[in-house]
Amino acid sequence: MSDNSNNDSLLTLAELISELTSFYGDVNKFYSLVCGAMIFFMQCGFAMLCAGSIRQKNVKNIMLKNILDACGGAIGFWAIGYALAYGADGKFVGVTGDKYFLNGDEDYITFFFQFTFAATAATIVAGTVAERCKMVAYLCYSLFLTGFVYPVVVHAIWNGDGFLAASNEDAFFRGMIDFAGSGVVHMTGGATALVAAIILGPRIGRFHDEHGNPLDKPHSFPPHSVALQVLGTFILWFGWYGFNPGSTLSLVGYGDVLALCAVTTTLSAAAGAVSALFTDTLLGYLAEGETEYDLSMCMNGCLGGLVGITAGCSVVEPWAAAVIGLIAGVVYTMSSRLLQILRIDDAVDAIPVHLFNGAWGCIATGLFASPRHVANAYSVDHNAGLFYDNAKLLVMELFGVLFILTWTMGVMTPFFYILNIFGMFRVDPLEEHVGLDISHHRGSAYNLELPDPRKVEELAEKRAIAHGKNASSSSAVMNTAA
Repeated sequence: MSDNSNNDSLLTLAELISELTSFYGDVNKFYSLVCGAMIFFMQCGFAMLCAGSIRQKNVKNIMLKNILDACGGAIGFWAIGYALAYGADGKFVGVTGDKYFLNGDEDYITFFFQFTFAATAATIVAGTVAERCKMVAYLCYSLFLTGFVYPVVVHAIWNGDGFLAASNEDAFFRGMIDFAGSGVVHMTGGATALVAAIILGPRIGRFHDEHGNPLDKPHSFPPHSVALQVLGTFILWFGWYGFNPGSTLSLVGYGDVLALCAVTTTLSAAAGAVSALFTDTLLGYLAEGETEYDLSMCMNGCLGGLVGITAGCSVVEPWAAAVIGLIAGVVYTMSSRLLQILRIDDAVDAIPVHLFNGAWGCIATGLFASPRHVANAYSVDHNAGLFYDNAKLLVMELFGVLFILTWTMGVMTPFFYILNIFGMFRVDPLEEHVGLDISHHRGSAYNLELPDPRKVEELAEKRAIAHGKNASSSSAVMNTAA
């Protein structure tokens, strides 16, 4: 009787363990679902930021391109990119065939979560080439980037078989740490944007007058809606709490890691915004003797701080995150001015934010990665940053930066040149002058049509008669209002 009771107890305990394991798995999946949805919501942030940053005559165009980013990213990553990125048994790309079109792979939550990262890399380019890029070119490079270029970087750094992966014990110096994608996502998108901007050329009137003569000072195109810019910035900041903490890929057992990610993300964003704002103000004061505060510098400095902390959010101390953000603000400010000196036109300053601060984020990880946080986040014996350990991690971070630049620019340069040669890249100058909304999308984004002046006058007369007032004076008041 006693033996049977023990067996029943053991069976019950085994079933309980199985149920708990299944429950923990479901919790982790739900966590990835929520974080993935937050990252996908960043597409709305990019759309608002881009729309607010450009001129009113091109708003429809940039909004459509942001929607197509998500669509092209989903199709390209589902068809080819996911298999190349996360297929097994390959140092450069995955060589197993079970992930193409999700054929035989039912880890759906991993695909969804990783798709949101791929879509983010693609949408970075949209703002840079705004107001002058053809729609067909946009579709082509969105599919190509998410289906081939980006997955190779992912496989090298995030796949356990990758030659730079921190989880690959055979990687040289144990690989590089890029926890949430300063290099993988932001540098890849930023490097693509840089190549596109160089080959596409600047917007008409940006660096040259109507006769083709160089301007002494680049002409600025004021944003048509500062409110949309700020809204987009806050949405992106919100989405980053899915981007960075969500990269733990699990909730159970990683509570301390994701909490640290949230804190470091916050501090770096705040420090980057303040740093960029006052760095620009100081430079302006030294150059012109005037104290001015540029909202765009503050917003992009915040985004630069977010990009800069993304690689090391799980492995640096909170104080180090603030330092990384402060430096990120300076990096953004100086790289933005560098692009103007080089006469490279970036409509929304995506290149300084994502490329330059993506590189800084990787380098900062090689400097500030704390041994205790590295051990907690990666659960393996890994090198720490230069300020704590040796230079091995910093060397690998620099090598990773070089690899991303070489691969992305090496592949995207001929791709964009081919599009340009066949006339598929840039819109006609007249269409650019008129605006892409009217020339490509059947009308303006905003209906700014004023009421018929005759009807306004008729209404004024009607009200004047009804209230016994002088009709001519009432008409004058209403015409002024109209």
